[in-house]
Amino acid sequence: MTATAPRWVLHVDMDQFLVAVELLRRPELVGLPVIVGGRGDPTERAVVSTASYEAREHGVRSGMPLRVAARRSPGAVLLPVDRPVYEAASARVMQTLRDLPGAVVEVLGWDEAFVGVHTDDPEATAREVQGAVLAATDLWCSVGIGDTLVRAKTATDFGKPRGTFRLTRDTWLEVMGERPTTALWGVGPRISARLAGLGIHTVAELARAPEDVLVAELGPAGGGHVGRLGRGGGRAWPDDTPWVARAHGHETTYQRDLDPAEVPDALRALAEQVVLDLRREERAAMRVHLKVRVKPFFTFTKVRKLAVPTYDADVLSRTAHELYLALDDDRPVRLLGIRGEMEPPAGGY
Repeated sequence: MTATAPRWVLHVDMDQFLVAVELLRRPELVGLPVIVGGRGDPTERAVVSTASYEAREHGVRSGMPLRVAARRSPGAVLLPVDRPVYEAASARVMQTLRDLPGAVVEVLGWDEAFVGVHTDDPEATAREVQGAVLAATDLWCSVGIGDTLVRAKTATDFGKPRGTFRLTRDTWLEVMGERPTTALWGVGPRISARLAGLGIHTVAELARAPEDVLVAELGPAGGGHVGRLGRGGGRAWPDDTPWVARAHGHETTYQRDLDPAEVPDALRALAEQVVLDLRREERAAMRVHLKVRVKPFFTFTKVRKLAVPTYDADVLSRTAHELYLALDDDRPVRLLGIRGEMEPPAGGY
C-alpha cells in the first residue's frame, strides 16, 4: 500500500463474531447450531446476540427472543454472553487493523470497522487484511470494498462468509437498484414506510427521487441523508478521530414484570450504575434519558435537561421517576433504562 495509489474503503466485518469466539473455546461445537444470548436460558427474557450460520438456516436472527430462537432451532446449543472475552478479542482485531501500514481505521463496534487504504488492487489488499486478522486472532472476517463508506459496508453482505465484494459508483445501481429501500444501511421499516408513501420502494427509485420531495417528507437533514444513501454516497474516507462518549446508560429487562410501586427502587439501582460510569469519565450528567417498556411490548423514551449537571444518583433516579410518572401508564413494566448525557469534554467533541 502506497500513498500514491488510489484510495479505497474496506469494511471489515467479523463473521458470526461472538459465536466464532466461543468456538475457539469450544471446538467441539464447530458445525452445530449455536446461539449466544442473555444467560443462555431460553426460559428467561433475553434476546439473541449472535447465531451461528447453522442456526441462521433455521431462521434464528440477532435480536430475536431466545425462547423463539430455541423453538426454531430445537437442537441448538445456547451459550451466555461473556462480554469481557468478546471485548478482548475485539481489541486484538482492531489493533491488527491499526497495525496495517498506512491504514486509517474507524471502529464501528466490537466486530466491524472501516479501513482506509491506498492500493492499486483492493481485492488483494482485502485478502491481506483477512489473513492478518486470521493470523492474529484465529477469527475470519468478510471485507466489503467501496469508494464510499456506504458502498463498502453494503458490499460486505455480498462477500459473507470469509469473502470479499466490491461496490462502486459504476456498479451500485446494477447491484442494488432493484432491492427494497430496507436493504440500505440505516433505512428501517419506519423510514421505508414513509418512502413507500411517496411511491419510492426500491433503491433505484430512491436514487432518482428529487431531493426537495425527500426533504419535505423527512426534513432537511433526514431527506438529504436518505437521498445520499440511495445513491450510495456520503463520506469517502474513514475518520480515525478517537471516539468520545456522549452518554452512559444502563438498562434491565426484568424476568418478572414490575408494578408501578417497584419502579422507584429499580430506577435508583440503575442510576447508581450510571453514576459510576460518569465518575470514571469525570463528566457530570446534564440530561437524563428514560427508557420504559411496558407489557405487552410498548417502548417509550423521554428526556429532561437538569438545572445543574450532577453526579447525584438521587437526582438522576428522581428525575427518571418524574419522567415515568408523566407517561401516566400503569401497565406492568418489562424494561427500564437510564442514560446520563454528559457535559461535553474540554474543547468540545
